[in-house]
Amino acid sequence: MRLNVFLPFRQKAERGLGRRMLARLGPTWEHAPLRRGIQGACLALFLWLFFYVCWPYTAQPARVWGGWLPLRVDAATGRVFAEAEQAPFEPVPREMVVYVSDLGSGAPQPLGAFRVVDAGGRRLQLQPVEVPKAQRLDRLMTSFGPWSLHEAEPGAWPSHYADELAAKETLAAESFLVLDPLVSLSTALAGRCWVWSLTCAGAVLLGCLVVPRGFCGYVCPLGTLVDLSDWAVGRRVGRLRVGADGWWVRVKYFLLLAVLAASLLGVLLSGFVAAIPVVTRGLAFLLAPLQTATERGWHQVPSPGTGQYLSLALLVFILGLGFLRPRFWCKYACPTGAVFSIGNLLRLTHRRVASSCIRCGRCVEVCPFDAIKPDFTTRATDCTFCQTCGGACPTGAIQFVPRGTRADWKQPGAPPTGNPSTGETTIGRRGFLAAGVGAVAGVGGGLAAASAVGRGPFPDDRETRFPVRPPGSVPERQFLQLCVRCGECYQACPNNVLQPLGFQQGVAGLWTPRVVAEWSGCEPSCNNCGQVCPTGAIRALALEEKRAARMGLAVVNRRTCLPYAGREDCRLCADECTAAGYEAIEFVRVGTQVDQHGNPVEGSGFLAPVVRPCACVGCGLCQTRCYAINAKEKGLLTETAIRIEAGPGKEDRLRAGSYVERYQRRQRRGSHAPGAPGRAADGYLPDFLD
Repeated sequence: MRLNVFLPFRQKAERGLGRRMLARLGPTWEHAPLRRGIQGACLALFLWLFFYVCWPYTAQPARVWGGWLPLRVDAATGRVFAEAEQAPFEPVPREMVVYVSDLGSGAPQPLGAFRVVDAGGRRLQLQPVEVPKAQRLDRLMTSFGPWSLHEAEPGAWPSHYADELAAKETLAAESFLVLDPLVSLSTALAGRCWVWSLTCAGAVLLGCLVVPRGFCGYVCPLGTLVDLSDWAVGRRVGRLRVGADGWWVRVKYFLLLAVLAASLLGVLLSGFVAAIPVVTRGLAFLLAPLQTATERGWHQVPSPGTGQYLSLALLVFILGLGFLRPRFWCKYACPTGAVFSIGNLLRLTHRRVASSCIRCGRCVEVCPFDAIKPDFTTRATDCTFCQTCGGACPTGAIQFVPRGTRADWKQPGAPPTGNPSTGETTIGRRGFLAAGVGAVAGVGGGLAAASAVGRGPFPDDRETRFPVRPPGSVPERQFLQLCVRCGECYQACPNNVLQPLGFQQGVAGLWTPRVVAEWSGCEPSCNNCGQVCPTGAIRALALEEKRAARMGLAVVNRRTCLPYAGREDCRLCADECTAAGYEAIEFVRVGTQVDQHGNPVEGSGFLAPVVRPCACVGCGLCQTRCYAINAKEKGLLTETAIRIEAGPGKEDRLRAGSYVERYQRRQRRGSHAPGAPGRAADGYLPDFLD
């Protein structure tokens, strides 16, 4: 059985127009157009997942249509005929299920769920989803409106961000990340646990037994970007070119050893060098801000930090290696490629050369991975089955067949090129020593890097020592062992709540996500970060679990808070907390004046906020509001007077188990806790002064 199904048309004496156009793009386009097409499709899919599926702003809150007056109610069927006071700006869609509330008695009264059976201009016909009971039918018959129509059930928690991501994920947003075997393998070793993406990575490696290194040749978006960079820029500069035989040809194996050695010590380095995290993070720091600026305005883009510039420099460096040799990174330096190269030793298929080879050398010239030896046979660990050489061969001597296929194959070493058994220069004593030194250096470098990264440094300031992590994050030590720093969560997070940590936590925390509550608070309707995390550093929580996950605790600064300082009343933090549905902030009266008899003067003093630790989940919405209004807009404060803090006793970081149960237990303890308002059962008073 031959596997030449990927091969394009054979060489012809007269090339057609299509072939000439492909030749202008490069030899790989001319000789393997199908492979290039698959590469382009995979890159387009990668970009679609990142810039559309992960883009949160296609989600819209549940709509409300107000100002409807009931005209008639059919007593037999419950069908309602209603008319709007004025034509709605957005028509009510037909066949939509809406929830009707009666606003005529002051407080909204739910009247049930109805299906819109007819809608035109200002008139509607609504059919009850269920046959109304007598009591509800009486309410319908006696209601005079006005009514409001709700797309979601009134009073229910909003879920539009979570619902939108689930609807768009026909293919998981993190698909390419879970296909990178180095990501899964290194996180499993570092975290000493099973990582669910190992299954996906194993499937890819099994597929590469049939199409060796097929991920590198057909799928990897970083490889495609490297190709584009080489075609657009790298080929125009020839001064820096290096040969195909040097110490650098084995760098990828040394990097792989370093990553695995560090993982054994519990330090994750794959996020710095693995192919998919590098390109995903690069897009998150380079193109995602441009997308936000275009769609929402530059004021919505956070200022970049040193860590972002460093990540972009790493991506530029990888692309710039193309000045040395085309696709230098993929051939010689990519540790993800090294995993596939080792897997090639177990390949079920093979590139073979028939004895009809005329030794023209075209295959060597066009091979994008330097996988062809001087005698035209194959370097098995480097071949990606791209089949470019087969398309360039004028005699059809190159075949891609199952291992063990018998035919009149060309023998290695003919013509002689050094070592008669391999067809290329023997490694020799120096080469063997160089490989040994490189392996030792790789392992030693990985261990040294693990020691340096794992040691910190960690600042003494408690805010930077304990960054507020996304809801559902596992305990900090495990979080640093599992977070691959890919940046997928930044893109999926609405309003840039999650931003990359710089060097505040040393190299160990570089590029890991943290909550920046002064920029924005965590949306109650969103659980995107956990859904797109490829390694489980952020657990994929259901929305109900995410809402109960305590990622920090709001702490009031009594020195600067306006009511505590005796300056003026302020309810911003409490109003925001109540609107979000948490109701974690209460009020106490402070600064009360007394008369000459020691009795409090009525109306004196201010109502000041007190945080209920049993109800606070650290969403940061209170901090966002205080900083935006009192500090930035009004200039009453130089910094926020309420701040989210993390650390022992202020957050719940569960590796497994239910956050809802933990939240309910905390609520029960808080309701019976002795002492001042806001004091938790463990005696912690959330105040800077205590």
